[in-house]
Amino acid sequence: MPDYNKILYAVEGRIARVTLNRPEKRNALDDEVIRELSEAFAAAGRDASVRVILLTGAGKDFCSGADLAGLQRSRDYGVEQILAGARNLVRLFVQMREHPRPIIAAVRGRALAGGCGLATATDIILAGESARFGYPEVNIGFIPAIVMGVLRRSVSEKRAFELITTGEVITSRQALDFGLINRVFPDDIFDESVTQYVEQMASKSASAVSLAKSLLYHIDGMSFENAMEAGAQMNALARLTDDCKAGVERFLKK
Repeated sequence: MPDYNKILYAVEGRIARVTLNRPEKRNALDDEVIRELSEAFAAAGRDASVRVILLTGAGKDFCSGADLAGLQRSRDYGVEQILAGARNLVRLFVQMREHPRPIIAAVRGRALAGGCGLATATDIILAGESARFGYPEVNIGFIPAIVMGVLRRSVSEKRAFELITTGEVITSRQALDFGLINRVFPDDIFDESVTQYVEQMASKSASAVSLAKSLLYHIDGMSFENAMEAGAQMNALARLTDDCKAGVERFLKK
């Protein structure tokens, strides 16, 4: 297990807990955080006991986005150096999408800019009532370029355009209405609600959840006919898993 400086990683039962641990910086993202997140997700993928990954932030906020000190330093970088750093975030988002386990973000406080993108790159977002989401990069002459790829797959084109060009910070209820997040829980029972939700997900068949995630994202952009064929192939594969065979047997014995 690697040593982490800016995140926390622990496996509790069937849940791998990954925590952004820079509360003094509102859990801002930098190259080291991105690298450590990638290592933690890889570790969870190798651990057969893990059924779900829960991503959270220490302190009051989930993640405020990119570390502005790093952005300031990058003013003196060349294009290739800037591009190399940007591709680290690209690889992390691709890794999350291709990960065999569901990744669930539990958002307290603010999830802004790259932090909102990080949450959106997960499979499910659970938010506290007082949580806030947004892409305010336009206010400093920047754009959420990398996260557009995941944002556009989560909300309508017009909602995405509005969010990235106005920089508006929205409430958790608005984010739910937009389709950006999955559930909103009252702040005073947020931790208990998240735990219950995640444990319920962890109780599901690991092979079924993994195959479902893989197929859902694999058919993105396919023609209808190709999506149907991919579904047929995954249908056959799912029937051959031990979980499916055992599940059918249990059902027939009722």
